[in-house]
Amino acid sequence: MAAADALAPSQVDLGPLKQPLQAWLTELTQALAAHTIEVSEAGRTPPVLAVHASQINALLINSAPDWQREWAALEPARHLAQTFEDRVMLLVYGKFNAGKSSLCNLLAQRFAAHGKPVQRFHVQSGRIVESGEPLAEGAVETTAQLQGVCLGAHLMMLDTPGLHSATLENATLTQRFTDSADAVLWLTSSTSPGQVQELDGLARELHRGKPLLPVITRSDVFEEDEVEGEIVKRLRNKSPANRLLQEQDVEARGQAKLRQMGIEEAWLKHPVSVSVHMTREQGQTAQALGDSGFGRLGSALLDIVRSAIAYKQRKPAELMLHHLEEHVLEGIASQLQPSLAQLASLLQVERTRLQDTQPRLVRAVVREVLPGLPALMDRYAPEQAVAALCSEIDQLLRGALVLQVQQHIGDHALPLAAGHEAVYDGTLDELGYEPLYDALAAHIQASIARQVELAVGSCHRALDLLHASILALQTVLAGRKDQLMHLKRQLRDEVDRHPVNQTVL
Repeated sequence: MAAADALAPSQVDLGPLKQPLQAWLTELTQALAAHTIEVSEAGRTPPVLAVHASQINALLINSAPDWQREWAALEPARHLAQTFEDRVMLLVYGKFNAGKSSLCNLLAQRFAAHGKPVQRFHVQSGRIVESGEPLAEGAVETTAQLQGVCLGAHLMMLDTPGLHSATLENATLTQRFTDSADAVLWLTSSTSPGQVQELDGLARELHRGKPLLPVITRSDVFEEDEVEGEIVKRLRNKSPANRLLQEQDVEARGQAKLRQMGIEEAWLKHPVSVSVHMTREQGQTAQALGDSGFGRLGSALLDIVRSAIAYKQRKPAELMLHHLEEHVLEGIASQLQPSLAQLASLLQVERTRLQDTQPRLVRAVVREVLPGLPALMDRYAPEQAVAALCSEIDQLLRGALVLQVQQHIGDHALPLAAGHEAVYDGTLDELGYEPLYDALAAHIQASIARQVELAVGSCHRALDLLHASILALQTVLAGRKDQLMHLKRQLRDEVDRHPVNQTVL
């Protein structure tokens, strides 16, 4: 207790670390504005893709104001952290019946027994209310509100109602406290220790780099004994060997769970086992405290307090980092990235459709124009100029191209289809009927193939432009994410180089 009271964080100038985080957000905002999805100015982008691109661009433009509002919404949590900046806030987490309130009350009794100041409180109607009463205990969930106790000069323990069972009116303030916590005590009963699925509710806190101490509670067992000839059951502390096995099992389970969650295993402390009941039953003597595991718990608490102070030192920058990770990057991952993936998928579908459509489009135009060529030639006497015949063929081709391109590709390909090369060639003037027919038919088919290729090629170039925009934006996002992860490592390495001030040990 004296060591805990003496622990105090050394001052660390986080300005050089917070400034790059602010610059990162500014640069990201500018990069998104500069990498909007580009569509063809000539109208070659299919409407369904153009609409989807415009929706993504709107998301890019509106993201920055949304991020600013989310950062502003964190101000109460930042204020609460500043209010208790002289205390290390330990979040006591676990299922109901894990013994959270019992542990907090016993520690409060021990601090008070040694003349240390103890102040209990609970949250009522969104306000912090001081209380002289011990925290509510029970075999079932006895409270749907956050309660806590200040221990000594620098500790605070927050007894949560499971983070998810708080009443609506207290939920906001509960979340502020959990956001502001510096470390987590995970209480798990020895009757079924290490139920690691419970840690899913702590995912956000653990991803923030807060140290985690598993505490195995109710570390006692009923044993049969003979009293005056009768067999009775007595509650005893579990043996050191049994406790060690459970602690090792919980530690292995915890490490595996953290790996699965993508969290550094270094944040996990070695578990300790305690029995609040046996400590109380035996009068909280030094022997009872030692036998019930509270000597080891004291050392473990002192260790996690040191780690919590290291977190607390970087907390102002961590809060900003949390915002950038959880609101900015997660927002991009949940909204922008799926939209980009969907646009890329739609783009590939359109490419495939164009490839399949091109030969069908050529055949459709040929079928519309070529069968009418003999009748058209018959309308012109041999002495009339071939140029007039070719001029009418040009008009037929133009109309057929416009109609078929519109039907097979869409309106976005029409501007190119309206302007095509003329069929007339001066070498056709001297040909007889059959050679002229053969030459015109060949010329018509070749012209149709070239014009369709140009129309489809124009659409592909519009898709290429769209695809390049998608890749450029994805590259920017990946680069920004990597840079933030680098800044995150810098932040934590910088604070780790400043050891906790330990004036008394």
